[in-house]
Amino acid sequence: MGSAKKSSAARTARIEEMRRAEQARERRNRILVVAASVVVVAGLVAGGVVLIQSQSDDDGGSSAAVDAKSAGTFVSGADGVRAWKGTLGRNHVTKSVDYPVTPPVGGDHNPVWMNCDGDVYEDEINPTNAVHSLEHGAVWVTYNGDAPKADVEALAAKVKKTPYTLMSPVDGQKDPIVLTAWGHQRAVTGAADPAVDAFLAKFVQGRQTPEPGAACTGGLSK
Repeated sequence: MGSAKKSSAARTARIEEMRRAEQARERRNRILVVAASVVVVAGLVAGGVVLIQSQSDDDGGSSAAVDAKSAGTFVSGADGVRAWKGTLGRNHVTKSVDYPVTPPVGGDHNPVWMNCDGDVYEDEINPTNAVHSLEHGAVWVTYNGDAPKADVEALAAKVKKTPYTLMSPVDGQKDPIVLTAWGHQRAVTGAADPAVDAFLAKFVQGRQTPEPGAACTGGLSK
């Protein structure tokens, strides 16, 4: 019992530390956004728009792109977590991306992330924005129409208390409830499944994070 209380206290302290760091980053981001806007306006006045290479790679003028840089396959671990073995692109693109799995575990993504400071979305969100949140170290909780309402409500309550998480429905996924981090994914049986807390503890701002400490606010809130 004592160890459980210590673990809970440590997790609470970690969450509070992440919140404070997030607030500091958000203040810095506001300054950077203003500075970047000035640069962009100056560039437009000069008569040229410079396209970022990462946004134009493999565009070909089409509305959708096959994410060839996310080729690979899942390998299941003893803990039930499936790890993506292969490459995951990290280019910024403004088009849709044809991800090899649903929900996606990474790959090329929109330049703007979905807010993931315990944000719960009632409608489906653009996966390219959600993948950007994964890149920042967020865990994405998703569910389909087969998920029991009680489990959805319980998971939503948990997400709202956990920084660097977001939740939304994804009708195209195979399992009723799925947890996703960058390069990792696990289906769970319900909100009471111990695997939920285990996944959050390991992957919220976990070692898999390509951009640890990046913002989970200041993005899209739909």
